[in-house]
Amino acid sequence: MREILILGRGGQGAQTAGNLLARAFFEQGQYVQTFATYGGARRGTPVVSSLRADDKPIRVRSNIELASGLLCFDDSLLDANFLRSANKDSIIVVNTSKPHAAFAGLGDFRIVPVDGKAIARRNDMGKVVNSALLGAFVAMLKQPDFEIMCDVIKETAPAKKSENVASCKDAYDATLKNFGGV
Repeated sequence: MREILILGRGGQGAQTAGNLLARAFFEQGQYVQTFATYGGARRGTPVVSSLRADDKPIRVRSNIELASGLLCFDDSLLDANFLRSANKDSIIVVNTSKPHAAFAGLGDFRIVPVDGKAIARRNDMGKVVNSALLGAFVAMLKQPDFEIMCDVIKETAPAKKSENVASCKDAYDATLKNFGGV
């Protein structure tokens, strides 16, 4: 079973990203469980989207203690508390303009920095980074199928459908080029 945590601030799109990722796993034929936790019910407070995906029914009904993948929408949230849910095998994709070396002091983690904001701007998405971060995350996880992820984004984007897909593809390609996936 793959267990995933997505951390962001209210209004950044972490919940939406979790729902899109869950749908892509579902469209691929997997069983999915998703749930969210909210800090304060206001914009800017930390929120976590939790997701499980497996080939067989999911019977677990608890919080995720050790995630195989973590997606962090804001590098200021990448702290010891969040990293307690990871180990050296967990893949951690973080939205940041900082270089990989900036995270060396956090421990022996597989941290993949992705400048989602730059990718979003390059694809006429402004500050909306969901699609870019999902592209990078899928590149590293090698799941769900990338084309399915793009189809889900195209079907669900309320506007700028082609720009959302382009942002996802741009981040996917850049992440594979820079980090090679797993």
